[in-house]
Amino acid sequence: MSVALAGSPAASSTQYEPLRVMIVDDSVVIRGLISRWIEAEPDMVVAASLRTGLDAVNQIDRVRPDVAVLDIEMPELDGISALPRLLAKKRDLIIIMASTLTRRNAEISFKALSLGASDYIPKPESTREPHAADIFKHDLLQKIRHLGGKVRRKATAVAPPLASAASALDRLREPAAHIAAMPSVPSQTALVKRSFGPTAPRVLLIGSSTGGPQALMSLVADIGPVIDRYPVLITQHMPPTFTTILAEHLMRASRHPAHEGVDGEAIKPGRIYLAPGGRHMRIAKQGNSPVIALDDGPPVNFCKPAVDPLFSSAIEFWQGGVLAVLLTGMGSDGMRGGKEIVAAGGSVIAQDEASSVVWGMPGAAANAGICAAVLPLNQIGPKLVRLFSGDRS
Repeated sequence: MSVALAGSPAASSTQYEPLRVMIVDDSVVIRGLISRWIEAEPDMVVAASLRTGLDAVNQIDRVRPDVAVLDIEMPELDGISALPRLLAKKRDLIIIMASTLTRRNAEISFKALSLGASDYIPKPESTREPHAADIFKHDLLQKIRHLGGKVRRKATAVAPPLASAASALDRLREPAAHIAAMPSVPSQTALVKRSFGPTAPRVLLIGSSTGGPQALMSLVADIGPVIDRYPVLITQHMPPTFTTILAEHLMRASRHPAHEGVDGEAIKPGRIYLAPGGRHMRIAKQGNSPVIALDDGPPVNFCKPAVDPLFSSAIEFWQGGVLAVLLTGMGSDGMRGGKEIVAAGGSVIAQDEASSVVWGMPGAAANAGICAAVLPLNQIGPKLVRLFSGDRS
């Protein structure tokens, strides 16, 4: 057994102490790599570095991590088996599943999301490839920071109202680095909203990232009347293989045809088209018809596929008839394309902060003043059905 533990958190810890991360992976190379990345960050610390899921279950009460990076394939107790046992011991634990890009691991990752995992991340096939390792590092640190930070903010929101004067002073004196790592989000009551465009929508575009698979499954189940009459195109930040399986899940949830877009494929009503992992999906014109155009260019907003290429390219064919939705996700992808949609006469809806796993992408659009509505996830579907039925308010 290979176990490395940091000191247990003090009982008087504050919300701004570094996020405690537990790394669980049977590869000593991966554990060492992730540990070095985390220790170099000012707002996180390695709470434990463990070889098996059983080690994690046995040590969690002592370690008390905020976030666990959990491998899928491990001896003694694999990740999917350890997941419910870890959550049973610490309900607010953020668990990020890590796996290599195989269909089996992608299926297990989707199952893990349904069992309570917060997110997943694909491990590079080789850590010796600088580009792959850099993307893995960037994505992992962002997920740890944003997902862990949200739990800290939730804990603050439900804290007892009578805080001590010392606690208040501690918060006022907090180091700037930690405050920057977990930024506050402007209140939704201060957001500027615009009217829906005057043109009836003719296509639905959706962009999503962290927390997106669960949100998408819920949304497509609510918009059957829209899918019946109009095409739906989705970009979810996701690697190859994962998008193939997501499309299958979307087909079952929506009860409509759903698949990864194919280059040159005609876009038709009644179907859901998903950007394939590793390629941008754009809209092109072929005669008088719209077709899928796949792009193998560089990442946009650190993402491939990215939402902005889909949003921006749809304007040429549908112009003011574009209705775009930005769901939960990190970063600001989709905001620039959303601005272009609004400038062309189309409309943008964003998921609200409370129902988002991370209010990055929808929050960026909302704070840019381009949204006609900012709604909880369970209200977006009914709103879309009304808009595509002629309601313009």
